[in-house]
Amino acid sequence: MLSPRVMILRAPGTNCDHETAHAFDRAGAISRRVHVRAFAQKPSLADDHQILCIPGGFSYGDDIASGRIFALELRMRLGDVLRRFRDRGGLVLGICNGFQVLLQTGLLLGDEPAGSPRAALAYNHSGRFIDRWVRLRAVPGKCVFLQGLEGGFDLPIAHGEGRFVTKSPADLAEFDTAGQLVLRYASDAQGVSTNPNGAALDVAGACDASGRVFGMMPHPERFVDATQHPAWNRRLDSGANGAGLTIFANAVKAVS
Repeated sequence: MLSPRVMILRAPGTNCDHETAHAFDRAGAISRRVHVRAFAQKPSLADDHQILCIPGGFSYGDDIASGRIFALELRMRLGDVLRRFRDRGGLVLGICNGFQVLLQTGLLLGDEPAGSPRAALAYNHSGRFIDRWVRLRAVPGKCVFLQGLEGGFDLPIAHGEGRFVTKSPADLAEFDTAGQLVLRYASDAQGVSTNPNGAALDVAGACDASGRVFGMMPHPERFVDATQHPAWNRRLDSGANGAGLTIFANAVKAVS
């Protein structure tokens, strides 16, 4: 059986592409880092891959707003290509900056008729960049990436604009009812919420209606080995995999 092919799509300022490629390779895929300009010059590259991932970082320096320029480039130059990729069953994952990008492309939660996103990632309530570990709970539903993670797990975050908001309360209710708000910040062992940014309904990740396009603020590529957890020597088997690897393994399994 051939290993699935993953395109790690990067832009100037992307800085998590190597770690993300390593995570997919660990999960049994063959990853390829592709610059967005190279993809725009040869859109047929999409036909050679089953998974597309937009990793974290600060694309184009996050000028104007996080992910805005990268998203605009994708919409204008590759929008039809990405929609065909999705519609033929390809998986799309956006991590942190990639989540910010996906929301602005319309691939994830759609757009208003005027073309503006129905959801966005605003500045953290604290007004500060946050870099810490958080507790998460998954309600996967159709989301192929989160299967088997219902029991709760830890992942690190690192963002200044991660507060999930919607254009209207009706949009938030619609996404919630449809089961698209599949990843939430949970409470820690002391019962204290780990929501780091004030996200509505504690949302840390969301998927499209098919469950095959998924965006998340936490970084699963930073927890593929147990020893990457700050408490590994107290409560984890040092030879085990980190919870983040499950997300990549689920994607590989879904297209294998």
